[in-house]
Amino acid sequence: MIVGSAPISTIPAGFGTQFHVITVNGSQSILDRWGVDVPDATFMQFNQVEGQTTNALHVRKVLDGKRTRLLYVVRWPKSLDVLKQGLAAFNYSYDHVKVINRFKRMAMYEAVMGDLNVEIDDNMKFSNGITAVFYAILSDAKVVIISGINPDSSGHVYNDANLKRLHAGTDKQILQALIDRGYPIYTADHEVAKNSGLPLWTDDTLSRFNAVNADASLGA
Repeated sequence: MIVGSAPISTIPAGFGTQFHVITVNGSQSILDRWGVDVPDATFMQFNQVEGQTTNALHVRKVLDGKRTRLLYVVRWPKSLDVLKQGLAAFNYSYDHVKVINRFKRMAMYEAVMGDLNVEIDDNMKFSNGITAVFYAILSDAKVVIISGINPDSSGHVYNDANLKRLHAGTDKQILQALIDRGYPIYTADHEVAKNSGLPLWTDDTLSRFNAVNADASLGA
């Protein structure tokens, strides 16, 4: 279960403790209403730690005092000690922290998509939400459900600045490619399903998923 920062996100059918929850940047701010205290993993863009943009300032504000189990900071350019100091400055804690550099992101992309993306310009770059999708796939998730990841939206759930969403075109292309290649990826958001072609995760989908996995367990 990957929770993005789009203004609208939907709790997926059957949501409970059996779901592993991954958040992106400030999307952790909505988890209280989902009944989740601590996400299993968080992907954070490096600029959120020390940046002075409107978005970065709001991310630090909503994450102040919160915690994650496994924190991945994407493309952090400084030392690990400086990163830990930056996180401590807004009281954000974690069980483990790791850095995903540009080459690691390229490797994740290649492992899932089968070709190389060197991200040399904005038209090639993809979001941290997509990075989290790659991570889930490479972690052998039986199904990947996204919520609050909408390339067609603007703005973020944790502020009212209505900032344009970056990398929307690339994200849409990647999501479509994942569908075409048969990856088990769904959205919990009706509007995203309508506009993107991603299948909607519903009670019926959950029932079919549980039935298939029950049969697999019996045959093991």
